[in-house]
Amino acid sequence: MIGLNHKQKEAVGLLQIGTFLEYFDLMLYVHMAVLLNELFFPKTDPHTAALLSAFAFCSTFVLRPFGALLFGYIGDNIGRKTTVILTTMMMSTSCIIMANLPTYAQIGITATWIVTLCRIIQGLSSMGEIIGAEIYVTEIVKPPAQYPAVSFVILAASIGSTVALGVSSLVTTNGLNWRIAFWIGAGIAVVGSVARTRLRETPEFLEAKKKRKLKEVQGFRDDIADEALDFGKNKKSQIKTHMAYIFIQCGWPMTFYFGYLYFNQILKGSYGYSAEDIIFHNFLLSIIVLFSDITLTFLSYRIEPLKILKVKGLIFLGYVLAFPFLIILSSCPAHVFIIQAILLAIPLAAMPADAIFIRYFPVLKRFKTASFIYAFSRAIMHVITSFGVIYLTEGLGHWGVWIIMIPVTLAFLWSTRHFQQLNNLKPKPAD
Repeated sequence: MIGLNHKQKEAVGLLQIGTFLEYFDLMLYVHMAVLLNELFFPKTDPHTAALLSAFAFCSTFVLRPFGALLFGYIGDNIGRKTTVILTTMMMSTSCIIMANLPTYAQIGITATWIVTLCRIIQGLSSMGEIIGAEIYVTEIVKPPAQYPAVSFVILAASIGSTVALGVSSLVTTNGLNWRIAFWIGAGIAVVGSVARTRLRETPEFLEAKKKRKLKEVQGFRDDIADEALDFGKNKKSQIKTHMAYIFIQCGWPMTFYFGYLYFNQILKGSYGYSAEDIIFHNFLLSIIVLFSDITLTFLSYRIEPLKILKVKGLIFLGYVLAFPFLIILSSCPAHVFIIQAILLAIPLAAMPADAIFIRYFPVLKRFKTASFIYAFSRAIMHVITSFGVIYLTEGLGHWGVWIIMIPVTLAFLWSTRHFQQLNNLKPKPAD
């Protein structure tokens, strides 16, 4: 990592390890859901089964905004370090429970409720994890090295997801017990918790807390961090910036759903894929995502991140317009794989500009604001895609995806332009 000193490299490395472990655990169930939903949910007709699958998927994300408020308070008042350690411990606990949980056939609906609760806990913990790690790196590294440094943390999440799929595929295709994958996840999450105890609190956070205490002693009630930005006193500008960040964060959950989950029923119904086949298919797709993230990380060394986002958004919009045509014309699993791979290779996501967005929130409100927006946008988009697509495609076929994909892509492009305009203003966000 060019431009980082020894302490910065150590911190980024520890956060990468923790994020990798956290997302390995989180994505285990998401990608094994095609198999595990059959074990933990009652058997029903195809329509009800689709709704139950959507419910199981969304349960990981719908309560994330509450987790954002909780971990936002901890992160902004107690510290970034405490938050990232706590979330890793929560993830390991939920993995241990799921590894030992009896199936629906053994204990009935109790299994359904317990696995759903574990998924909620995992969603809450991953919420504090990824934003906490991004904020931590943003606060200890200055631009331009800041952009790839934060992207390396996000890259670790992609690696964790890819390895989770690899382990899932290995376990299922070789007839091994699926619980083995969750025991592996629980073990490595414990390792991540221990590793992160070596982190130190960020100087920027400590300095902001010191200034706030000083102002409180002097009788001021306003938050010193609110003075960080020139537009901080303009309520209308703040709301616009918050909305832009929400639209930016809506991009990836939509890409994820249409890149991975949307095609599961097509592969099962049209081409006879088994759960094991789909898991391996998605593992190959995750390698595409990983290479895309690696490319974006290294491009951010040379190219301004917001320019990268603008180009990605424009290419994505063109592909969205062709998306239903390509699905209708596909005639074999290879065609489906190519359609998915292209979509995931040009993801509508904040990477590699995450650090730029984070800098536009006051230090002592940064964790709560960034994490809540991140959680809220994902909760909304996962509900819209998981449930909305079921009804849109029933009436409109594959053309129904346009009703979701086109507005989200246009909003992403508008938001990128908004942040480009902010970035051209003087003064820039204060560190």
